[in-house]
Amino acid sequence: MFSRLFMGLAVVAMVAPATASSTAARGEKQLRAAVLDNHNRARAQHGVRPLAWDNRLAASAMEHARYMARTGRYHHDRTPGRRKYQGENMWRGQRGLFSYEIIVGTMTDEVRHFRAGTFPHVSRSGSWHDVGHYTQIVWPSTTHVGCAMASSATTDYFVCRYSPPGNKDGVRLS
Repeated sequence: MFSRLFMGLAVVAMVAPATASSTAARGEKQLRAAVLDNHNRARAQHGVRPLAWDNRLAASAMEHARYMARTGRYHHDRTPGRRKYQGENMWRGQRGLFSYEIIVGTMTDEVRHFRAGTFPHVSRSGSWHDVGHYTQIVWPSTTHVGCAMASSATTDYFVCRYSPPGNKDGVRLS
């Protein structure tokens, strides 16, 4: 089970961990591959250009992931002005149990609630929060992504940053 906070709403979902008796494979190479493969597969379904990895975005994501791991406070980065230049997706779960593929997959799995439309009217449920991670991933004008993970004694904190940011009112998504 994992939980995440998105725009002030706590969301809890069941996800099968890698295995309860072992830890998930980790490392920068695995993280980058899982992020780019999953993000660009989702983007291809919408005819959107692939994202490129950005080390500056990854470093920014790491700062916030470390902050959450250090403080135990799980929330979007509130640095003034950040949202103007960087979008953000976040995830948290039990330390070491979830592979990067599963973590990113929880975000791309929001496609099940997605419907084409003009943002924020892009969710079958009527709430864009149900597809907020997914819409940032497939946002047509976003060109770069960088992600990072930091851990406390019990919890992994995963953060992705996007540039230019997405989820802007009035933009059509198909």
